[in-house]
Amino acid sequence: METETMEQPVKKHIGQNLQRVRVYLGVKQDALASDLNMSQQTISKIEQQEDIEDGLLKQIADALGVSPELIRSFDLERSVYNINHHNYREATISEGATTYAISQQVNPVDKIIELYERLLQSEREKIDILKEGK
Repeated sequence: METETMEQPVKKHIGQNLQRVRVYLGVKQDALASDLNMSQQTISKIEQQEDIEDGLLKQIADALGVSPELIRSFDLERSVYNINHHNYREATISEGATTYAISQQVNPVDKIIELYERLLQSEREKIDILKEGK
């Protein structure tokens, strides 16, 4: 007696996918909730749902800046595989390659210094205005 086995496609848990994408993007539940005019508890409940209504999924995806399809089809194992097998720290830049991306890197210390210099200039302008008013 032969038995034929058919593999059932694995049903994705859209709520878990949403949570993983949200965490990957560094967005907290309360921030997402605020963007969607919902409570944090509502976002938590949505992330526990196996399926999410298309209209709501589109709203959430738009708030996160991704496509609904990315959330639907997110695969944690593939993501981890890609991260592990594409180690960019070991990448080299070939001769003649554009250095635009490298030159666009931002040094956070420089940004902090720039911010404080602007703040200091603003305070100096306030002091000058107060001195002129006396």
